[in-house]
Amino acid sequence: MKVLSKIYTGLILLFLFAPIAIMIVFSFNGQQSTAVMSGFSFRWYEALADNARLLESLRNTLILAFSAAIVSTIMGTAAAVGIFRLRKKYLRVALDTVTNIPMINPDIITGISLMLMFVFVGRLFGLANKLSFWTMLIAHITFCLPYVILQVLPKLQQMDKSLPEAAMDLGCTPLRAFFKVELPELMPGILTGMIMAFTLSLDDFVISYFTMGEDFQTLPIFIFNMTKRDVKPTVYALATVIFFVILALLMLSNLFDSETSKSLKEAKKKKKAKKQAI
Repeated sequence: MKVLSKIYTGLILLFLFAPIAIMIVFSFNGQQSTAVMSGFSFRWYEALADNARLLESLRNTLILAFSAAIVSTIMGTAAAVGIFRLRKKYLRVALDTVTNIPMINPDIITGISLMLMFVFVGRLFGLANKLSFWTMLIAHITFCLPYVILQVLPKLQQMDKSLPEAAMDLGCTPLRAFFKVELPELMPGILTGMIMAFTLSLDDFVISYFTMGEDFQTLPIFIFNMTKRDVKPTVYALATVIFFVILALLMLSNLFDSETSKSLKEAKKKKKAKKQAI
C-alpha cells in the first residue's frame, strides 16, 4: 500500500507540475517552435524586452494587482477585526456566510453581475466610458477581500485576548493598542492574505474580461487574444519569470509563518515554565 500511495502521489505531482516544467524548458528554445526543442538560447527573454504591447499589458496587470492587494488587505483586515469583535453569534455566522459567497460563486456569474452593475451605474450618471481601470479594480477587490479576511481571522483567534487589555491598562488608547500590540500579532496573516490577493488578481481572467475597459488590457486577456493567432515562446519566457517571482513570494510567506509559529511556541513554553515555577 505504501508503494502504491507513493506512485499515486508521484503521478499527481507529475500531472500538476509537468506543464510548468515544459513551459520553462521551451522558454529557452533556440527556435520559434513551441513543440520541438532545438537548442538552448536566451533569445526569447531578449525579445521580451522589445515587445512593447506585452510589457504594457504586464505593467497594467502589476498596477492592478498591487492596487487590489493593498486596498483589499486594508479593508479585509478591518473587516476581520470587526467580525471577530461581534458579540452576537448569529451576526458573525451571517457575515461568515456572506464572506464565503464570492469564493463559492462561479467567476463567470461574478463577472457578469459586476459588469451589469457597472453599466447600470455608468448610464445612471451619464458616463461615456462605463467600464475602465476603476471598474476592474473594484471587481478585483471584491473577490480578493474574502481571502484576506480568512487569513486574518485565525490569527485573531490565536492571539492572546489579554494583550490589548494590558496595553490599555498601561495607558494606551484602543486605537494605539491595536497598532502597537494587535497589529504585530496579525502581521503574518496580513502578509499571507496580501500575497494571496496579489496572486489572485494577477491570475484572474474571467472577471477581468467582463469588467475591463477599452483602454486597459491585462496580461491574461492579452495572452488569450494571442492564442487566437499564434503563441510565441516570448509568452513562455514572461510566464517563467512570473512563476519564479510568485514562487519566491510564497516561500518568503511560508518562511515568515514558520518563524512566527516557532516564536509563539517558545512564548507558550516560557509562560508554562513561569506558571510551574510559581
